[in-house]
Amino acid sequence: MKCKFSNIFRPPYSVPNGIQDTDEGIWVADQVTDRVALMRKGEKDEYGVLRMVREIQSESSNTSGLAIGDGALWLTANGNGSKWREVRESDAESGEILKVDPDTGDTIDRFTLPGGGGTHGVEFDRFESDALWLTTLKSQALTQIKLSDKSVLRVIPLPYGRAHGVVRVEDGIWVVHTADRVIVKLDIEGRGELDRIEVPLPNPEPHGLSIHEGGFLYCDAASGWVVSIEGSV
Repeated sequence: MKCKFSNIFRPPYSVPNGIQDTDEGIWVADQVTDRVALMRKGEKDEYGVLRMVREIQSESSNTSGLAIGDGALWLTANGNGSKWREVRESDAESGEILKVDPDTGDTIDRFTLPGGGGTHGVEFDRFESDALWLTTLKSQALTQIKLSDKSVLRVIPLPYGRAHGVVRVEDGIWVVHTADRVIVKLDIEGRGELDRIEVPLPNPEPHGLSIHEGGFLYCDAASGWVVSIEGSV
């Protein structure tokens, strides 16, 4: 798929690693501080920054993914935050998922990643009820779980390593592979690749991913940019 890439704004954090576009605004999660900000869509200031609506401090750590659903934020904690800061009592020991109140930052629920290991991407499934998608890095797979009992519903092998942002669409699921600079659309029944978007240099590297105005938004934890991808999803 041929697409147009545009650097559109810089979040208030140096290492944005999860992003979600919503009716209320654009949520961005920081990998270093584990804070999450809701940014108002619209005019940027002279520094290329959107206005912040509100901000929460989460109990996540090394935050590497962000989703919205069931009235909550879903954050993936990819182990503890020792790479960036002093370890907190609330830090995860390995991959964990936190369900977080978007107004207070309070943790509503948290659980370990199926099969253990690390995780980056998370996506709340809007086409199947009671379901969440997670990148399970140890097995190089995408795993769908049932939220009510945390049982595994599907496991889809991934074509590349370092899987990151995830977006579920009606006819498949898109997954970012950061190191390979590619966003791959996969069949949810594991029948392989349906489409792909190459992200060429010098565009920022794709990390978190969200649906946005008929295309995508992605954030780059390295450069700090949020980038739009124009093209039908």
